[in-house]
Amino acid sequence: MKPYGLLGEKLGHSFSPLIHSRLGNYEYRLFPTPKEELEAFLVGGSFGNLNVTMPYKKAVIPYCKSLSPLAKRLGSVNTIKVTDEGLMGYNTDYYGFAHMLSRGNIPVLGEKCAVIGSGGVSPTVCAVLEDLGAEKITVVYHKMNTPTFIETIADHTVVVNTSPVGMFPMGGESPVDLRQFHSLRGVADLIYNPLKTALMLQAESLGVPCVGGLSMLVAQAKQAAEIFEDTSLDDGIIDAVTSELEGRCETVCLIGMPGSGKTTIGKLLAEALGKEFVDTDEEIVRIAGKSIPEIFREDGEDAFRRLETKVLAEVTAKSGRVISTGGGAVVRTENHNLLRQNGRIVLVERGLDALSTAGRPLSSSEEALQRLYKERQPIYLSLADVVVQNAKTPTEAVTALLEELSL
Repeated sequence: MKPYGLLGEKLGHSFSPLIHSRLGNYEYRLFPTPKEELEAFLVGGSFGNLNVTMPYKKAVIPYCKSLSPLAKRLGSVNTIKVTDEGLMGYNTDYYGFAHMLSRGNIPVLGEKCAVIGSGGVSPTVCAVLEDLGAEKITVVYHKMNTPTFIETIADHTVVVNTSPVGMFPMGGESPVDLRQFHSLRGVADLIYNPLKTALMLQAESLGVPCVGGLSMLVAQAKQAAEIFEDTSLDDGIIDAVTSELEGRCETVCLIGMPGSGKTTIGKLLAEALGKEFVDTDEEIVRIAGKSIPEIFREDGEDAFRRLETKVLAEVTAKSGRVISTGGGAVVRTENHNLLRQNGRIVLVERGLDALSTAGRPLSSSEEALQRLYKERQPIYLSLADVVVQNAKTPTEAVTALLEELSL
């Protein structure tokens, strides 16, 4: 049997092979194909069935013998089934986005919806919103996406991002400032890497329900697998596969006072979870070419903090890690979303009398340690999803942490 797979121009790392391995018993590959080779690929017949991603969802249509009514309506094909009569084009993004809205409890009926971006998936998103009863749909094109224009749609209550703004590796950017909308009731971001985009993190901070694109990715793949194999799969498999992917992608960031044991616990936790371990202080030393006390002495704390933020942006952008941070990583507010974007934050606590002060420029005395604790503890607590006590042994702390994280 010829392999199934994902057709696109530049695929890089894709979750699709893993997802389809959970949905069906067939070989699934990635087919990165330059534009000039697209026709030869499609007529060559070296594949079984296909999913199609950017930028080919319209380009494949002329090669399809027929289209499903939905694919014809949307002018977009993301699933191709090979039949004796030829290639049959389908659209499963519609089902995926509808499932995503449902999973995130994003209201649509009677709502005014702002759709950011006008790319290939935007018409599909608009069709779902229309069919679910949205009162009004405004597509915000790239040139229109200015604060002045957003003011004219400030009464819109649902925001959907279909643009790539905020996607890995350019995390931290947001396509729009949600504070410009007066009565937001829901935010949906089709990006799934990082797990929480800057747009979603702002929605959370404003108390607005939000959802990312991972469940859409799995849901559209589920319907594609049903088309591929002429079968029916229980909808429960979507949440099961989504949860598995979230577990694989989730990063655990350890914060806490200097000397609290973050590095030791982080290494043990990474080993237990089968994840990569990164110590941001070690990365800073590697990049600077000198020790942290030397950086403080020669360059000053401000220079150290700027470098720390740069390192945090780099190491937190990649998902699926355990990251130990420096004690002062939380003092700059711009670091908070970096820590949040791909997972959960764990506060490692240890009695002040047990904290090591050797080689620590800002906590070299008991008085300095007490002052730091008073300044930072409220920030630690405000950021932490989980608090673990490192009171006995690091192994016991990790055991407790795994239970708290449900991992």
